[in-house]
This record gives sequence, structure tokens and C-alpha cells, in this order.
Amino acid sequence: MKAKAAQLSAEAAELLPLHVAVIMDGNGRWAKQRKLPRAEGHRRGAESARAVIRVASELGVKYLTLYTFSMENWNRPKTEVEAIMRYLMMYLKKEAPDLNKHNVRLEVIGQTHRLPDRVQAQLEKTRAALAKNTGLTLVLALSYGSRAEIVDAARSIAQKAVKGTVAPDEIDEELLGSHLYTGHMPDPDLLVRTSGEMRLSNFLLWQMSYAEMVVTPVLWPDFRKPEFIAAIEEFARRHRRFGKL
Repeated sequence: MKAKAAQLSAEAAELLPLHVAVIMDGNGRWAKQRKLPRAEGHRRGAESARAVIRVASELGVKYLTLYTFSMENWNRPKTEVEAIMRYLMMYLKKEAPDLNKHNVRLEVIGQTHRLPDRVQAQLEKTRAALAKNTGLTLVLALSYGSRAEIVDAARSIAQKAVKGTVAPDEIDEELLGSHLYTGHMPDPDLLVRTSGEMRLSNFLLWQMSYAEMVVTPVLWPDFRKPEFIAAIEEFARRHRRFGKL
């Protein structure tokens, strides 16, 4: 019923990915093409995020991870970083009631201690307000870098090894995976990247081992419900072998 409302084929509804991750790329190029400030690209990008969250919830996707702000993004001009943080704050405040209405939970991954205090406070306030919901889990990757995540996990395990609570021969893929920011979540089944770029950009490198990738030339501010559904349909056409014949 939900799939029909979102115009998804029966086959795609049957093979719906549990966890979809999205690299939201192209805000700046979208603005440049239209001779607009980069901040306007980020504003329109926030509208795309709203649309994608809504359709993912309608379809019954359980986890949606959005690459919202990378570690490398701190190197952008201060005015642009401030604009991104401003739109993030506005989104969290404005959309919380609607997210709650649609039974969406919120989680955040990344080195969030680097975010402005006001953003950290708003994230926690919104997360707490949505904590009891049981539908889509929206995961915002903020101040996130996959290499830093793996280093943090290794450091945590090393500290336990020093204390004697973890033996070297107990360290395996499962243990390391459980110490990642996403340790309590399933790995993504599908990675969607907008703007046509063919790279992972330091995003969920460990978790993407067996994910299917769908790359679209559409810039993020133009990526809405039809484009998301097209990515899900493409995923359904794939034959996932996980290294087998």
C-alpha cells in the first residue's frame, strides 16, 4: 500500500533495500549554473533532503543515511560553513513535528563535538523528541569522515586491549564493526550518489563493502521523489552475489 502511494513497482517493493545511504553532491554546481549564491544551492538541497526523507518513509525503508557534512567540508569558506549550519538548524527546528508525525527517528554519526554548540544542542533536542518513534531511522552524517571513524574504532579497541578486556586474538571484523559509529545499524544495501561523480568521498568505506551503487548525473537540489524511486528500481534489477557465483 505504501509502495503504491510512492509509485514503486511490485518487484522493487519486494526487494526494497533495508538501508539506503546518499552522498548529496552538487549544491554548489547547481547554484553556479544559475548564477546564484552557493548558499541558495544548500537551501534547495535541504528541500531535496526533505523530499527524500518523506518518500523513504512512505516506501518503508528502515534506515536512510545522508552525508550531510564531511570532515573535509570544514575547509570550505567560513561563510559557506555558517550557511550550511544555519540551514541545518532551520531544518531540525522546522521539520521535527513532521518527522514525528511520520514516525521517523533521528541518529547522528561523526565527530559531532566539532559542531557549533547551538547545533549540537538542537541535534540532541530533536533526537530526544523523536526517540520513541519506530519507523524510518534518519541518520545524519555530520563532521563525518570514514577514515576518522575507523581510527576512532581502532583506538577504542586498543584502549580495551591495554586494560585487558580485549585479547588480540579476539579482534576480528565483527568486533571492529561493532565499534564503528554505525555499529548498531545494518550496513547499507544501496549507495546513491548525485552529480555523476564516481567516488566514495571518504563515506562509510567499511560499511559499503557489499553495497550496490547507483550514480545519477542529477545534481542534489534537483533530486526528488522520482529520482529516488528510480534508484530503488535500479537496485531491484541488480543481482547481489556477495562474492559468490
